[in-house]
Amino acid sequence: MPLRFRLLAGVLVAALAPMLGGSALAQQSPEDVPPHNLTSFAPVDFPTPNRYRDADGSPGRAYWQNEADYRIDVALDTATNRVTGTETITYTNNAPEALERLWVQLEQNYFKTGSRGNAAVSADARFGGFFEEAGYDLSNLRIQRDGETATPDTLVDGTRMRVSLDAPLASGDSLQLSFDFEYTLPKDGADRHGWMDMEDGTVYQFAQWYPRMYVYDDVHGWNPLPYLGQGEYYLEYGTFNVNITVPRDMIVGGTGRLQNPDEVLTDTQRDRLADARESRESVMIIDSTEVGRPDTRPDGEGPLTWRYEADRVRDFAWAASQAFIWDAARADAGDRTVLAQSLYPKEGLGTDQEPGWERSTAYTQHSIEFYSDFVTPYPYPNAINVAGRAQGMEYPQIVFCDVNSRGRSLFQVTDHEFGHTWFPMVVGSDERRWVWMDEGLNTFINQYSALDFYGQGRVPPAKVMGGLSNYVTKQMDSPFGDQPIMTYADRIRDDALGFLAYLKPGYGLMVLREHVLGPERFDSAFKEYVDRWAYKHPKPADFFRTMEDVSGEDLDWFWRSWFYETDALDPAVDSVATGDTTMVTISQNKELMLPVTVQLTHADGSTEQRRVPAEAFYTQDTNTLRVTDGPLQKVTIDPNQILPDMNRGNNTWTPSDAVESSSTGSSSSSDR
Repeated sequence: MPLRFRLLAGVLVAALAPMLGGSALAQQSPEDVPPHNLTSFAPVDFPTPNRYRDADGSPGRAYWQNEADYRIDVALDTATNRVTGTETITYTNNAPEALERLWVQLEQNYFKTGSRGNAAVSADARFGGFFEEAGYDLSNLRIQRDGETATPDTLVDGTRMRVSLDAPLASGDSLQLSFDFEYTLPKDGADRHGWMDMEDGTVYQFAQWYPRMYVYDDVHGWNPLPYLGQGEYYLEYGTFNVNITVPRDMIVGGTGRLQNPDEVLTDTQRDRLADARESRESVMIIDSTEVGRPDTRPDGEGPLTWRYEADRVRDFAWAASQAFIWDAARADAGDRTVLAQSLYPKEGLGTDQEPGWERSTAYTQHSIEFYSDFVTPYPYPNAINVAGRAQGMEYPQIVFCDVNSRGRSLFQVTDHEFGHTWFPMVVGSDERRWVWMDEGLNTFINQYSALDFYGQGRVPPAKVMGGLSNYVTKQMDSPFGDQPIMTYADRIRDDALGFLAYLKPGYGLMVLREHVLGPERFDSAFKEYVDRWAYKHPKPADFFRTMEDVSGEDLDWFWRSWFYETDALDPAVDSVATGDTTMVTISQNKELMLPVTVQLTHADGSTEQRRVPAEAFYTQDTNTLRVTDGPLQKVTIDPNQILPDMNRGNNTWTPSDAVESSSTGSSSSSDR
């Protein structure tokens, strides 16, 4: 019975007490319920379901989203690090209402000295990179619609541009927004892109490089939140046709399929790529002895244009360098074959003692294959890992990782960035608001991938959770823990981002899988969430409702305490009363009411475990277990120490505690 009905029932019992006699008066009244139980188990106020978003967490029967298709021609001047491009966005309005304006993201304007982002982020912070010459130069802006071309009124405000329409864009209609753009590439682009000089050339990593559409959705309408560095992206899906012109001596990797390999690759390189598509071992496309040799480039003079096409993606990123070593191998994703590739300068090579980027493709293979099984098959033809300046950043089919990463750290960053293929590249959440919906979900699946890779499936998740629980409880008891997970990305203190966006939600989902629901129920719900919201825009309530719908469990108490609040957990052995029947009383001393595992050690050394469900604490903060098969040697709560318990000092009872308690006149063995 939901809490509100229990409270109503209590009122009715009190009113009828004179007619019902003494038995009615013995019922528990609402004021007897501990206050923190009332708060912890109160329903979460999710948005009201409607025809766009169902009560079970599914997209509604009338769900819609808009589409943005891009055609871009871009050129790189390596002498000035200047980018010039021409762009046409075909924007389709699938909303039930007409749109009177468009909003476009101009994220290179973030890097201008004196920008709003510069005021929010210190120049030497991770998300810095500000310089005087930064920002877009836009020109020749026009709108084509119904055979007519017009120049719209625009308003540029930092990283946002409002485009006013002379007539509303009706539901079901499309238009083309075209313009020319150019900018100077930041050397250190907020740790998401930039350039880095190597001995054999410069490695360029391009992200946030083209103006792109904001999302118009059924919850917020337009979402023109400014880019402030820490919050990432919320983007529409569409088709990209991108032509990239660079000096002839450069190798390019980008989102999507290369459309003209005959023009930009040699016969030898195309043959090696064909071999790599069939090989489980890495095949060298360009090895370290070939870097910079003229015969690694097609005959001719002048720049080359690399042509890419990508479908059902929300973004496009690319990298280019004269210094790239290039290797590749086959990864298997369900019935799909994926070409796993790595592009890196020789500075990324490791040693026998500490392997480096020569292992990158093997790491990429593992990530693609593991997540294809654990979540859903990888949907794209390519998976490219690029070594350069960015410490770690994800884009569709291509990721950027630190050239200096080695060994396990390189595996971890590679695995994390490719994990983002599923969140948010496939499941297109709003990262600028709900950072945990991509970073937290990804951190969760990363734990299982690492266990599989390094533990070969033999190490239980509880082993990882034990270490995580200690770290998380320390952070929850520090200044990092005083903001809830549901805080908007740019409003999380920068030093708390790793905890609140990554570790706390990731670990919390492990607790939900391993301790609350069990793997079978959790996994079916988690996969259903991905299936329901692939290439769509879920909100937090859609995730929460889907997990409850498929698992069959009311989890409001978990979402509230772990995501919406900063509640702590402290289960304790409250008391143990011995006799013919031993009475073990467990208490919940804090607001987070997780189920409690109690291990009973009998006189003969045998053990049994009992589970006290969260429901046992709906109306009281203690629950008593009856033990009838002899005396106990020990009582232990959470014997594997997988839970975020703020005080493990009250988790254990032994007979000596009873003696000590008796001598001090105390009836409880717990340190409360």
